[in-house]
This record gives sequence, structure tokens and C-alpha cells, in this order.
Amino acid sequence: SGGALRTKLKALKVISRRMAEGGSVNMQTLHESFKKFASYGDTKATGNEMTGKNWAKLCKDCKIIDGKTITSTDVDIVFSKVKSKTARVITFEEFKNALAELAPKRFKGQSKEEATEAAYKMIVGKDPTNVGITKVTKTGAVDRLTDTSKYTGSHKGRFNEDGKGKGKIGREDVIDKTGYVGAYKGAGTYDEKAKEK
Repeated sequence: SGGALRTKLKALKVISRRMAEGGSVNMQTLHESFKKFASYGDTKATGNEMTGKNWAKLCKDCKIIDGKTITSTDVDIVFSKVKSKTARVITFEEFKNALAELAPKRFKGQSKEEATEAAYKMIVGKDPTNVGITKVTKTGAVDRLTDTSKYTGSHKGRFNEDGKGKGKIGREDVIDKTGYVGAYKGAGTYDEKAKEK
């Protein structure tokens, strides 16, 4: 089985070389997409090696995983197949081998070269998508619940007319130690009245 695997890898390298020389896909742009996905989610990543997680993301974002002919399990199996035994990442060459492995299954009825070319075309120029990043929702119930003008009771006192929070003043009763009652309008005028007498 070792000889068969070596023959298979040689065939894949020939396909990759042929495509690099005469294929319609520019290997430079494919490599740029590889780097973008390889460094996605990791600020320290150089972009030269891709993890299994990012490989699966690339396959999902570029629609190589279609849920029927290719599933996430197939993608994981191919990743394990092309990487070196002890490694946890794949290089750009191994990445091309992995695509050449998946492509015939994804594009049935095409030759291996055509299928690999089609897979390359699906990836070229693509960027990782940011799914699940929290965005401010402003729909129906959320609008109604966050409209401070409709607040009543003690909550009404926590916001000013513009809807901005008052902070501690709106949350806690600040004790006034002046000796006057809360609503008294003439606070601070006693000394002036005493002087007049």
C-alpha cells in the first residue's frame, strides 16, 4: 500500500505542476487565499501552514462541502491523509494535494485535472467569512424593550430625555445632607434672610 500511496502522490504533484504551469487558475491568488484562511483566527499565524480547523472552514466557506457528496467528515479524513504523521498542520503543497483528493468526489463526471481546476476556482479570491460575530439587532421586540421613553416606575429615573443612562445618580438615592427637604425651592437662602434682620 506504501507504493500505491507514493504513486498517487506523484500523480497529484504532476497535476499540481501542470495546473501551475498551464492551468487557468493563478497559483499566486490561490496561495493568497490559502494564507488568508491559514492565518484566520490566529494573530500569531504566519499563513504558511493551515490547521485542520481552518481547512474545514475553507472547505465550508468556499462551498467545497456540499453536504451530499462531500461532508465535513470527508474533509477531516483527507486532512489526516495528506499531512505528515506527527504534524498538526498542512503546507500549501499538502493543501493542493488535499484538494486534488477531494475534487473528483465533488465534481463527478470530470477528469481529475478538470475537477481539481474547478475546486481551485472555488477557492481563488475568497476570504474567510465572519459568521457569528455579534451585531446590534434592531428588530421588533428589541426596539420596544430598549426604548427608554417607554420605561416606567423606578426605571424611568435611570435615563435622561435622550435615553442616555445617568449612571450612579439614576441607580442610587444620593443622600442630601443640607438639612432641607427634597423639593424645597429656597434651599441655601436662610443665611441671606438672617443677615437682613
